[in-house]
Amino acid sequence: MPFTRRSLTQAGLALAAIPAAARAQSFPDRPLRWVVGYPPGGASDTFARLIGAQMAARLGQSVVVENRPGGGALLASEMVARSPADGYTWMHVDNGILTYNPALFSRMPLNPDTDFTGIGFIGRFPLYIVVRPEGSPRSFADFLAAARTRAPTYGTPAVASPHHLAMELVRRRTGLDATHVPYRGGPAAMQDLLAGNVDSVVIDTATGLPFIRDGRVRALAVLSDARSPQAPEVPTMAELGHANTVAYGWQGMSVPAGTPAAIIQRLSTEMITAIQSPEIQARMTTLGIEYQPWTPAQFNAFVQAENALWRPLIRELGIRLDG
Repeated sequence: MPFTRRSLTQAGLALAAIPAAARAQSFPDRPLRWVVGYPPGGASDTFARLIGAQMAARLGQSVVVENRPGGGALLASEMVARSPADGYTWMHVDNGILTYNPALFSRMPLNPDTDFTGIGFIGRFPLYIVVRPEGSPRSFADFLAAARTRAPTYGTPAVASPHHLAMELVRRRTGLDATHVPYRGGPAAMQDLLAGNVDSVVIDTATGLPFIRDGRVRALAVLSDARSPQAPEVPTMAELGHANTVAYGWQGMSVPAGTPAAIIQRLSTEMITAIQSPEIQARMTTLGIEYQPWTPAQFNAFVQAENALWRPLIRELGIRLDG
């Protein structure tokens, strides 16, 4: 039977007539898709594939990771937000998608506050301020003092990335004068640091930790709540006398608002189990990623707290991505 407007409408009405409880009980009965708003190969794509494979085994259906890069992940976000709220389409979310974008764009095709609801937390990525090991300040105090004579440059993976906004928070809390140099990704920023083309870099643990461990860079501070077990010699900003200077990159997973509560709970349970598997925990420990098995409500509350901190700062800084 060909798909006509009438047949599709009838199919939609028939689906709506099925009680939500019945749909949840049979869930899932077909493949699921996990949409990532970034190209293959990055941290978001990697963890979607790792976690998706674990969840697929437990759900009894394949999980297809679909990369839809572009527009600050707005293209992917809109597609998922407009998908049926049935639990079959998942959105890989992060600081930018849920927290930053409403402050960075004057016009958006969706409202992440009302169009998405959380399933679970993937992890927080500690951020480090790093410099070259030779010919650079040996501590953050020295870095701050030197900046009073000559403002250093600092590289980040992109404009309005968690790394960029974290350093702007540092500047607000410490009075640091520094000039931002955006790159196309963290590895490019780190290579320019080693080449002497930028004075410092704000880098996340997944990209930066191998450089720190090998002594190729010196970490002046970590912007997390506590020192990382993977780099215990690096002090936090609070230890250095700069309170409330905490920032992370983070990732999670959301679905369209209105998804039945029973399906949200099922996905949450399977996601927590997947992330706590030995394979994924080993990967996260090696990369210094911090994880908490939050419920959907706890993840939503975390996002609301992030919104209250970062959106006012972005607006005060006047950072815009749509002109």
